[in-house]
Amino acid sequence: MAPITIAIPMNSGPEARFFETYSTIRIGDRLIDLQTPKIMGILNVTPDSFFDGGRYETESAMLDHVELMLREGATFIDVGAYSSRPGAADIPPDEERSKALFAVRKIAASFPEAVISIDTFRSEVARACVDTGAHMVNDISAGELDPHMPDVVASLGVPYIAMHMRGTPQTMKSLTQYDDLLKEIVDYFHRKLALFNSKGIKDIILDPGFGFAKTIDQNFKLLNNFDYLRVCGRPILAGLSRKSMIWRTLNQSAADALNGTTALNSIALTKGASILRVHDVAKANEVIQLFTAMRNAAAGD
Repeated sequence: MAPITIAIPMNSGPEARFFETYSTIRIGDRLIDLQTPKIMGILNVTPDSFFDGGRYETESAMLDHVELMLREGATFIDVGAYSSRPGAADIPPDEERSKALFAVRKIAASFPEAVISIDTFRSEVARACVDTGAHMVNDISAGELDPHMPDVVASLGVPYIAMHMRGTPQTMKSLTQYDDLLKEIVDYFHRKLALFNSKGIKDIILDPGFGFAKTIDQNFKLLNNFDYLRVCGRPILAGLSRKSMIWRTLNQSAADALNGTTALNSIALTKGASILRVHDVAKANEVIQLFTAMRNAAAGD
């Protein structure tokens, strides 16, 4: 990644603090510039996802959806074969590996231009998928659930998305007690970055983990202070798409939460999100286009 120097006001004082942040990631011989926010399209190939479970398990449905997401503006396709919704059933590694490999192999063959991310906390699944055609690893546990993951990612030489979470998808709802939510998340990322840097992982993206071991109020506090996370100096991913913080607040269902997702994605962009991870790529692309137009107009004043 190439660092750039930016200034933002921090909550700890009225002054602007300067620090370096990274603005690019390398995918093979391609350099992806994240100064213009990018979209990560979600592809769940498990029947247990909270929103689209079971929709894309067949080859034709999966490839049709990937084609649509790429056409609508997705830079990354995030393949997940393990449901991480609260309380989801734990599935064996072999089952996750089989489903993930099938998807990655088919996508890589049909869409060689696609940047494929594998959403897994298991290092054996990550290695197998990268060997088959995936380009990066998205780990909800940042190595907490599989201590081999940092070494595997380093050996593969691929970008790594590290998320903040406590416990597991099965236990995280009971682990929402924080003395200082923002400070503890930033401290967590600083510790993780020190570890990842010592392993030689170069391209790191951070995800604060909306909905993972956080209450609805904590999720909104995190979003309201999203720019605080930029002190970590790495690109930040916002994964807000159709989350319960939206539909529970609005007394809806996940199926009705697109408008709320668009609203919160807009806020995340104004607070420094580099990647929007979404189910609905076209709507996210519209948000990014409008945000970019606004930012460019402000820069011209």
